[in-house]
Amino acid sequence: MDINDIRKIGARLIKEISSHMSVISDHSSLGKGASGDTTHPIDKLAEDIVYEELVKLGEPVTLVSEECGIRELRGGGPRLLVDPIDGSRNAVSGIPLYSTSIALVDGNAVGQTIIGYVINLVSWDEFWAIKGEGSFFNGSPITTQKDGVCRVIAYEAQTPKTDIPAIMPLISVFHRARCFGSTALDMAFLAQGAVSVFVVPALSRSFDFASGYLLIKEAGGRVTDLDGKEIDGVQVSVDRSTPLLASANEELHRNALDILMRR
Repeated sequence: MDINDIRKIGARLIKEISSHMSVISDHSSLGKGASGDTTHPIDKLAEDIVYEELVKLGEPVTLVSEECGIRELRGGGPRLLVDPIDGSRNAVSGIPLYSTSIALVDGNAVGQTIIGYVINLVSWDEFWAIKGEGSFFNGSPITTQKDGVCRVIAYEAQTPKTDIPAIMPLISVFHRARCFGSTALDMAFLAQGAVSVFVVPALSRSFDFASGYLLIKEAGGRVTDLDGKEIDGVQVSVDRSTPLLASANEELHRNALDILMRR
């Protein structure tokens, strides 16, 4: 499997989802997915598309997805981490900012991610990274912000009452703060140079951030937990495993860690 195979999945997602507006806005619950979050019709539609395309491809792969959990195709193989709709709350609420995230991992740990892919399902923009080859936006190379100016911080708050106070000292030093509601897009925007720092104080799951992890690393940024510990060894699973701190460069990352460690 290569980036062209994954981009074909993205192309079908765009075609199918953009023509199913009633499904996008359907608030109804189909139960709980493997990760424990509510599954909406839009989540199910996107995951079905990914699965059907993988079956057509016919290669051995182990699908690790927010909805179905772990599923082996043709006996299993490299892990394909999928968040079918990252930002499903945005989607069903009518907020036009949600994505699909796909990461190919040649092993059991996030640090073994070899391809990361994020597609914005509203703008149709594609971000991808190939280990050792760089990060790209619609086919053009991208890099992170190079200076140490605290321009824009993005964050996600699963439980605002506790999450936001925990990171407020960091947020307060930035010119602007944004909560986009899609971790994959948060990290893609950082890789593109639009965001300086991204922070998630609560535990995240590997399929939430594996694609973004590679995008940022290949674009020149840093990704650790909130104590500065590398997350390369985080195991691939559907469980929540680590908080996240991602920065455009070493200077920003060091300063962010200093602030968080004083909280």
